[in-house]
Amino acid sequence: MKKSHPIRRFVLASAATVSGIVLLLALKPASDPAAAAAQGGAAPQQTAAGQEAPQGGSAQQSGTRTVAGDVVKTQYGPVQVQLTMSGGKITKADAVQAPKGGTSDQKTALAVPKLNQETLTAQSADIDAVSGATYTSDGYKQSLQSALDKAKAAGGTSEPSGAAGSSASPKAPAAQARIITGKIAQTQYGPVQVRLSVTGTKITKAEAVQAPSGGRSTEITGNAVPKLNQEAVAAGSADIDAVSGATYTSAGYKESLQSALDKAGG
Repeated sequence: MKKSHPIRRFVLASAATVSGIVLLLALKPASDPAAAAAQGGAAPQQTAAGQEAPQGGSAQQSGTRTVAGDVVKTQYGPVQVQLTMSGGKITKADAVQAPKGGTSDQKTALAVPKLNQETLTAQSADIDAVSGATYTSDGYKQSLQSALDKAKAAGGTSEPSGAAGSSASPKAPAAQARIITGKIAQTQYGPVQVRLSVTGTKITKAEAVQAPSGGRSTEITGNAVPKLNQEAVAAGSADIDAVSGATYTSAGYKESLQSALDKAGG
């Protein structure tokens, strides 16, 4: 048997060693970041801690607040409306005071839920009176309007829908509420003087700061004045009906009311 030549064994061993080195280099993963990036295998970069922006950002929510209107006295009892508002919109309306006792319980239970719903729909005090509950409806509307006036004065009402997006034009200043007192009207049974709360050109509240009193006049005044106040607000003028049984008081009321309106420019 022939013996292997030493040179041949050396050449074969050298060739095997070179082949092994080449194979190892081919299989070794790239550890150089630059080389890895060049080969398209770079992992996505991580953002610094706390720098991830939340999706959509953090929208500032409009605060919810409660606004109570004035207490309005009606022939059958006081009425007061309370509003819950969010972002300038009425989200809830409720009568925290309303006539009660006797048939008033039934009328209140019938009228108030309808008035509350109408308020949410209209988003204003321009709502219809509920049939059979005229006095409660009028008192509700007066108190509602006063609550809206308070919210508007505090900047809590939204712009009309047509103004949305027109940020170029500044907001018109809210109309200021004014208190105007009419002249004293002398009647056969005593003086009558009317005081109005006026916002813009609208009467939001009417009251008699002077009226006949003493004896039967006290009873007549207690019956007539609340009706005249409500009619003045509803009519927005002095074109109101006299209360039966209180002709002189009604005439004096209308005279003083007209003088107040003249002062207001209405």
